[in-house]
Amino acid sequence: MRKIGEYLGLVEDTGRYADEYDDYDEAPPAQRAAQPAPRQAAPRPAPVADIAERRRPAPAPQPTVAELSRITTLHPRTYNEARTIGENFRDGVPVIMNLSEMDDADAKRLVDFSAGLVFATRGNIERITNKVFLLSPPNVTVAAEDKARIAEGGFFNQS
Repeated sequence: MRKIGEYLGLVEDTGRYADEYDDYDEAPPAQRAAQPAPRQAAPRPAPVADIAERRRPAPAPQPTVAELSRITTLHPRTYNEARTIGENFRDGVPVIMNLSEMDDADAKRLVDFSAGLVFATRGNIERITNKVFLLSPPNVTVAAEDKARIAEGGFFNQS
């Protein structure tokens, strides 16, 4: 019963059982007496990073002005086209999503996917008109005049 209690940690070990390695020595007893005891090196404290250094934010990439001719426009009809949006965005190309041809449930899923994609890459998502969104990568800055030109261009005017 005591062995079970010791095994489960309920009873303190009495030390009746010796380790299997206690009886083993590499050198015979005559040589052990002649050898000096090994010197233990003083323990060195582990290197610790300064708290201010760990909380320093990662440097943001320098924004560059994008040409509007390089913006990709997509008209997804199903959620399965999210991969195309993600691949274009990952390549650093701004993406305009026109979700007017999708039902509301899939459009919400695609906007949630796009918001997660933009958040993970530190990009930007903006609503141009109803069901039209502009996804900008972190290295691309789209000026306010360009956004207004996209919205007023008639191509995305859905009124």
